[in-house]
Amino acid sequence: MKKDKILVVEDEEDILELVRYNLTKDGYSVTGVASGEDAISFARNEAPKLVILDLMLPGLDGLEVCKVIKSDPKTRHIAIIMLTAKGSEADVVTGLELGADDYIVKPFSPRVLSARVKAVLRRDLTIEGDKSATVRIDELVINPSRHEVKISERLIDLTSTEFKLLHFLARQRGLVFSRYQIVDAVHGEDYPVTDRSVDVQIVGLRKKLGDYGEYIETVRGVGYRFRG
Repeated sequence: MKKDKILVVEDEEDILELVRYNLTKDGYSVTGVASGEDAISFARNEAPKLVILDLMLPGLDGLEVCKVIKSDPKTRHIAIIMLTAKGSEADVVTGLELGADDYIVKPFSPRVLSARVKAVLRRDLTIEGDKSATVRIDELVINPSRHEVKISERLIDLTSTEFKLLHFLARQRGLVFSRYQIVDAVHGEDYPVTDRSVDVQIVGLRKKLGDYGEYIETVRGVGYRFRG
């Protein structure tokens, strides 16, 4: 079986080796580079499945690398997980807006790294799949073709926006999305709505879902995710 190719962009050698060791152990084909320029070159020439990208790089920083990769038709399909230091909420939001798929805060455990990588690669497979497929999470059933949500066979009355929001998050469990990403996914780009309206929708959705409302987690300073 062909191994998924992962590029790790990190200028701190010990962190680079830690990430490379653990992902290789998980069965991936891993390449490491220490600069943003090398990252862009590798992405264009080798088309990895995923880039794990440190934001604090010498020269071209991680946000610029993310912007270049996601704006190039040849590389925009490549998934990106950002590595960020604590207290860098603004950078995380910016990275997500540029198209990054997820982020990991340093220091991190190998288990967290492995779980996030699997979640992003799983999303890469399902996001291209049938968006009409029913999503089942325990007793919660989301049926896009019927545009209905049931919990233990009980029909939940949701607005069109609440349904789209829930379906978007639940299809991509474990991944965090900024409020603006959620607005774009639910309403389309350039929809005239404030990001805070997402908070109002989330509150109402959680209330209607009862105990399942706890699956929708707030990621402070960033946005929301559906618990994986």
